[in-house]
Amino acid sequence: MLFTIIGWVIFGLIVGFIARALVPGKDDIGILPTIGLGILGSVVGGLVFSLFTGRITLSNPVGWIGSIIFAIILLVIYNRVTGRKRARR
Repeated sequence: MLFTIIGWVIFGLIVGFIARALVPGKDDIGILPTIGLGILGSVVGGLVFSLFTGRITLSNPVGWIGSIIFAIILLVIYNRVTGRKRARR
C-alpha cells in the first residue's frame, strides 16, 4: 500500500512537471500543486483512455499520454480560473 502511494506521488510529479514544461509561460505553482495536478490528470486521463483500451495500467504508453494531456488541460483551466499565468517577457 505504501509503495502504491509513493508510486502515484512520483508518477504525479513527473506528469505534472511534463505538463508544466509543455504549457508556455511561467507557472507560479509549487511542488505540491504540481504533484496534485499530475495525479488528478493521471486519474482523469486514465479513466478516459481506459474506455478506448479496456484496461488501466501505468506501464501502458497510452496511459502516460492520456495523463499528460489531461494534466495540461487541467493546468490551462487552473491558470484561467486563478489568473496566475503570466507571460514571459
